[in-house]
Amino acid sequence: MLTKSNKKTIRAWAMYDWANSVYSLTITSAIFPVYYNAVTTHNGNDTIQFFGIDFVNTALYSYSISFAFLIVALVSPLLSGIADYSGSKKSFMKFFCYLGSLACVGLFFFDRNTIELGIICSILACVGYAGSIVFYNAYLPEIALPHEQDAVSAKGYSYGYIGSVLLLVINLAMIQFPDVFHIPSGDFPARLSFLMVGLWWAGFAQITFAHMPKSPNTEKVTKNKLFNGYRELKKVWNELKHLPRLQKFLLAFFFYNMSVQSIMYVATLFGTKELKMQDSQLIATIFIIQLVAVGGSYLFSWLSAQFGNIQTLILAVIVWIGIGSMAYFIQTATQFMLLAIFVGLVMGGIQALSRSTYSKLLPETIDTTSYFSFYDVTEKVSLVIGTFLYGYIEVLTGSMRGSVLFFTMIFIVGLFLLTRLVKVPVLQAISKAVRSSMN
Repeated sequence: MLTKSNKKTIRAWAMYDWANSVYSLTITSAIFPVYYNAVTTHNGNDTIQFFGIDFVNTALYSYSISFAFLIVALVSPLLSGIADYSGSKKSFMKFFCYLGSLACVGLFFFDRNTIELGIICSILACVGYAGSIVFYNAYLPEIALPHEQDAVSAKGYSYGYIGSVLLLVINLAMIQFPDVFHIPSGDFPARLSFLMVGLWWAGFAQITFAHMPKSPNTEKVTKNKLFNGYRELKKVWNELKHLPRLQKFLLAFFFYNMSVQSIMYVATLFGTKELKMQDSQLIATIFIIQLVAVGGSYLFSWLSAQFGNIQTLILAVIVWIGIGSMAYFIQTATQFMLLAIFVGLVMGGIQALSRSTYSKLLPETIDTTSYFSFYDVTEKVSLVIGTFLYGYIEVLTGSMRGSVLFFTMIFIVGLFLLTRLVKVPVLQAISKAVRSSMN
């Protein structure tokens, strides 16, 4: 049985962010996108073949992410339902953790001649990361009281930023100074960094697995209960009719998360492809984002305590709208790096605060896994649609700037939906005037 507010348990829980965030930084944001673009671009040609089909390299990257999160969105309800009955929440978390870490190890073998292997491993790594987060998030209301959840959620993200930056520094040192580490130069240091991500992820996750006990439920999973996760999703969907605030929040979250996650996944490729930034400039930008994000997650935790969760989320989305608007017009690496300061400020804050806000809005229930499964499915479906549209709009417009403009407009939709949860006189007056004019 989990005891809430136990500092040792909370630290162990947060250490999983330390473990898996190296995937987010090295694979999602820093080294892998740069390596991927280099491997898949030849003499200025960014068209590659994947199982005999031609793709624009960055569009294929977006589509692969979309496909990975589609798998998670479809499978996680099944696994969550089983976990509720069998008490195997930690077992499934382990499975996805090891799947992701092994896939990162597999990326060591990704080069110009193994495009299919690289894409498949990147998809499996993404599935492992996203799948394990479903069960990781479900522990939050079980280990922390409602008034603690903002701070605990922020602690997890801050642990993740610190741990991921630490490994990134080591990996970059290997890439820049391979002789010091007595390793071959060329692409070997980058591929070795993918291997190290897998080992770091699985290794530090042992701290979490050692201290997080199994859930108390130990019922036998019968054939009738196998698909209970989908029935639980339907149950949560029906219960939302009686939980208007939670329903409104999830709808707003669906839209603004679509933009946040999609932009974060392709930001490095935007710098590489649209601004022709050097690798050193991109890495410096990633460092700026990560370092600012540590303070940003705690800043937004403090702001939520002072002004409320929804009001703070509104502020974060407004900042994101500004970021998207500026990103469409920027032309230089310096402008991109300055913009990174604002990205770091709100990146961790909006993710941590969204997770804890949802947790606070939940009704009194012991079935936290089903509710968080619904939250994660909402998050994943928005990401599936977002990353697919990002790649499709790039192909349609011939530029990633068109995608950025589209997602800035999606942020505006998310902002409008968030304001329905609070009384904002100016916005209410505008909304009333619009409705009156339409009538």
